[in-house]
Amino acid sequence: MSDLASPAAEAKGPSVATIKIATIVVLLAAWQLIAVSGLLYKGLVPPPLAVASALLTELSGAVLYRDLGITLFTSFSGFVIGSLIALLVGIWLGSSTFFRRAFEPYILALAGTPKIIFLPILFLVFGLGVESKIAKSAMSAFFPVVFSTISGYLQIRLILLRVGDSFHLRWLQKVRMIYLPAMLPSLLVGLRLGLAMSIIGVLSAEIAYSDAGLGYRLMRYSDQFQIPSMYATIIVIFALASLVNAGFNHFQRSRLRYLERPSE
Repeated sequence: MSDLASPAAEAKGPSVATIKIATIVVLLAAWQLIAVSGLLYKGLVPPPLAVASALLTELSGAVLYRDLGITLFTSFSGFVIGSLIALLVGIWLGSSTFFRRAFEPYILALAGTPKIIFLPILFLVFGLGVESKIAKSAMSAFFPVVFSTISGYLQIRLILLRVGDSFHLRWLQKVRMIYLPAMLPSLLVGLRLGLAMSIIGVLSAEIAYSDAGLGYRLMRYSDQFQIPSMYATIIVIFALASLVNAGFNHFQRSRLRYLERPSE
């Protein structure tokens, strides 16, 4: 007899939705037990109801949405700037073996360096305002996108490149008609990671020094020991990251389905 369960046997088991709901219930119950157990310093882990109340208070105020808008603006602005620069650099390095061998080791070294060490330089160059956060976001997005662009370019079939040359296409025409469609699967992976890194980069910059944004809000509540509000802000950041990731995931799958659709 085969060890594989039949579809009928699988249907008798718990559904995915049931497991998800049960996981949330168990986590909330464990949270409540830790909060009332006295094992940790009083107030360090507030009860879920206290955090829920703080979250409702946050959501009912206008200041949260101002900070949310600032974080989103700086994250997406830096992401767009960093991704465009990475796309151009990636195509250039992908198309030139000589320059790729010359510069790729330095890019690899910088990619493996924690970007937070560059914050003092960014603050000195761009100031303490939103410009330095955009620069940090762009730096965070650059490396995942440039590597995925190089990888995608190297996977383009040689015949496509020769077709572009035979039709005497200009560089921008090659990018639009050949490079981007061929690189899209690899590029989308880099863009997705770059977007996540952009948000992380902005939050780290806001935590280090800022007077607005979700990172600033998180540290302000921590410094003032407003622990329920701190947890509420963490939940908002988690929800933001999840929504952005889900949205990009949907976009990625729709683009890939479009590429795989047979031409009529």
